[in-house]
Amino acid sequence: MTEQPNLLLRGIGELVTNDRGGAGLLGIVHEAAVAICGGKVAWAGPLEALPDEYFDLPDLDCAGRAVLPGFVDSHTHLVFAGERSGEFESRLKGESYESILEAGGGIRSTVRATRRAVQESAAAGLLESAQRRAERMLAHGTTTVEVKSGYGLDVPTELRMLEAATALGKMVSIDTVTTVLAAHVVPPEYADDRDGYVRHVEEEMLPVLAPLARYCDVFCDRGAFTVPEARRILAAGKRQGLKPKVHAEQLAATGAAVLAAEVGAVSADHLDHIDAEGASALAAAGTVATLLPGASFSMRSPQAPARLLWDAGVTVAVATDCNPGTSYVESMQFVIAVAALEMGLSPAEAVWAATRGGAYALEEPRKGWIGKGTLADMVILDAPSHVHIPYRPGANLVWKVIKGGVVVVGSSGMRQEP
Repeated sequence: MTEQPNLLLRGIGELVTNDRGGAGLLGIVHEAAVAICGGKVAWAGPLEALPDEYFDLPDLDCAGRAVLPGFVDSHTHLVFAGERSGEFESRLKGESYESILEAGGGIRSTVRATRRAVQESAAAGLLESAQRRAERMLAHGTTTVEVKSGYGLDVPTELRMLEAATALGKMVSIDTVTTVLAAHVVPPEYADDRDGYVRHVEEEMLPVLAPLARYCDVFCDRGAFTVPEARRILAAGKRQGLKPKVHAEQLAATGAAVLAAEVGAVSADHLDHIDAEGASALAAAGTVATLLPGASFSMRSPQAPARLLWDAGVTVAVATDCNPGTSYVESMQFVIAVAALEMGLSPAEAVWAATRGGAYALEEPRKGWIGKGTLADMVILDAPSHVHIPYRPGANLVWKVIKGGVVVVGSSGMRQEP
């Protein structure tokens, strides 16, 4: 049996614990230490209070650097084929997302490329490209990532996507959480039979795909699925043991946030057009608001009202929405910067949303914070404070990444992405 990793982090200038019992929102401890035993945190606190029993652990001197929980990226479309830089250029020239989608581009373009990869027995390429993206995410501090299907819209391709997402966690030092998004858009073969596709998802796709996923998601928005259609699909997902999530209010106010609250969704994501009523509904239901600053940044559209949601008592997460069309973003550090600079969150709120908020969005209670019994997933910044993340946007400030008590980025002889 492999011996579980033990490690002592000392010389921490600023320790972000996200422990509610600590100081402020982030539970910051200065001049701190963290003891790791068996891949879990055994003790965290001021170095001067470190119990004698941990002094003999193999140690790592952080030399005044900041230590944070590993980033939890709770909304991505990481597995796909092809790219859509041409559409990006078209949007910069003024063409709308909806017009591109109606012309057969957007999500449908990626569906064609992803189906082709599977049909041509090139599914291994899906995994290889996703692996490279996951490795870059890890190098920027992400230790857990959610991965959605949704670029197949048929059973064979959706299966290959979910299998690839699961395999990523065995190939890269990053945990993956999988979500079925068979209801991304209506595929072209069902263009004249929307109800037929909804039934296909309910009766044929979800029973086959459910064993490979934790959640069922629906893109409930203008140009995608209506509130009644989404309600049906999410109910079918529940029957298969999948917990609901909703792509909500990204392109227009549709009532999708209220639907998310109604069905007890774990999270409602995007929320660019949510209002006070929707925010109150999410708060009352305990549904996490997963905000995606990179998507609004890329599409040059108004950011979601993060301040409204936070002040309404909604649990807020931020995530990359990494996808080939509207947010080809792999760095949670960039997301934190945009959340602070353009979305109205403070640096502390943005960091909390990228760590503990993301963990709530994926129902991972031992992640997103640093305290006794939590998983030892951490980021050590080559900077003295978490504030440097939004202060220095565009830089990768990672000095080391620790996954389960093991240094997986920044260790001796390991290549680190710039």
